Amino acid sequence: MGGKPSTEKDEIIEPMSKEERFLDILKDIFIGAKVEGESGYINLMSIKSRYFEHGVFPRLIEDINNALKPFPDFREELFDRLYTFFRRYFSESGSIYFRYTPLHERVYEQVYTDDRDVMLFWKTHMLYYVKTDRLFQSMDVEVNGFRFYFDVSTLEHKRANEKRSLVYEFKERRKDGVLVFSVAYSERGRKTKLTDIRKAIKGVLGLQRYTDVVPSEEMLERAFRLFERQSEVDYFINKDARAFLREQFDLWMYQYVFREETSWSGARIRQLQVLKDIAYKIIDFIAQFEDELVSIWNKPKFILDSHYVITLDRIAEQKGGMDLLEKLLDHLGMDAQLKEWRELGMVGEDFAPVNIWQEDEIGGQLDPRYQHLPLDTKYFPDLQLAILSLFDHLDQHLDGWLIQSENYQALKTLLPKLRKRVQAIYIDPPFNLDKDADFQYSVNYKDATWVTLLENRISIAKEYLTATGSFFTRCDYNGNMYVRILLDALIGKQYFKNEIILNRFQKK
Repeated sequence: MGGKPSTEKDEIIEPMSKEERFLDILKDIFIGAKVEGESGYINLMSIKSRYFEHGVFPRLIEDINNALKPFPDFREELFDRLYTFFRRYFSESGSIYFRYTPLHERVYEQVYTDDRDVMLFWKTHMLYYVKTDRLFQSMDVEVNGFRFYFDVSTLEHKRANEKRSLVYEFKERRKDGVLVFSVAYSERGRKTKLTDIRKAIKGVLGLQRYTDVVPSEEMLERAFRLFERQSEVDYFINKDARAFLREQFDLWMYQYVFREETSWSGARIRQLQVLKDIAYKIIDFIAQFEDELVSIWNKPKFILDSHYVITLDRIAEQKGGMDLLEKLLDHLGMDAQLKEWRELGMVGEDFAPVNIWQEDEIGGQLDPRYQHLPLDTKYFPDLQLAILSLFDHLDQHLDGWLIQSENYQALKTLLPKLRKRVQAIYIDPPFNLDKDADFQYSVNYKDATWVTLLENRISIAKEYLTATGSFFTRCDYNGNMYVRILLDALIGKQYFKNEIILNRFQKK
């Protein structure tokens, strides 16, 4: 049949060679998915990217070229084998574990030991859990003819697993008509103001009133929802990447190479040795950086801020305490302290600092009604050292510590001080509810991720307990079986005492 002949030359896309495919996937799995924004972890990933680009890649290619000089025909097979192995163990975040091991590929996973029949096994058991986060990328979205661009280049990522909503702010209208938005996580209850966004767009367009060229609030919300449909990933660090990958490679070499061999000539054996040598070099490159991440993750952390809460009677009973109390009551920070006492219902609106004193025949004394009011040193920074100096052994006067921190880092940092000194530990971990619910933190974990999160922390926490200490875990039916087996493995099933079941009935 007739038709107008094409005047343009059709573009022919050459298929990737096995070498190109391997090097491409190696870059992806080594660096992980590109993440925009700002955070300490993203900075580490940027360093890892430079380490690969300028350190690993050039040396690796040189080593491969030298190793293949005796048998250049082995090149394509070498890269095919390397690709087949390494693609199994890296996630889109660059984490190293049993990421993709389908049953039909018959990957052997060791779950037995000499002294125990069956261990609790899950595919992320060899990892440190860092966090779960969205991999937000700057992207274009089109809704009903309107084109939007969401810029996440300055998005400061969450430091922990708290739930924080995104806030959108209109930046500009580009020459091509695209409406550009900046994206940030909400702080101090800040919310997206749709009316302000529409007003700003109307102003940029020079309109006196709203018309159809200004997107409606419903249209804006739809664009925001489309942008937020981006992948959520778990970030991990492998505890011993070298040992893990070498063990898996040796198993794979036996299962997937030796099983298929029909020729065992001297040349073939040397080729297989080259395959192993190159694989081990890649593993060593990967492990060097992963080991650095392990060191950083487990390094004791600096305390960003600390203050003390001490009741008035404990200050007053120290030598010089009464004189210091008079200074504290006249301090400018007392207004903030009074506000806190009132908010906590400890004193009434008519309460004044002078009410703390009670005059008697021997002079001013603390009124028994107010002697246990807690004084927080954060309101008196210039006098904190003077307060602490009243006590010869401050720890003996403290009833406890309240620590605000990522709990793994706090447990790791405080362990040298509190090892074998804690009588009871009670934890109330996220229940892995598989839904967001009304919590201020994430509760939607994959089972393997959730067990790893608990294992990392319980394995340290148990070192805090005294010989007769007790460990309590609150959990619902969603994770009960996992927690019980995990505690049996970490603490010992012989120490299990009892399970307390709470049942709530709603009145009709």
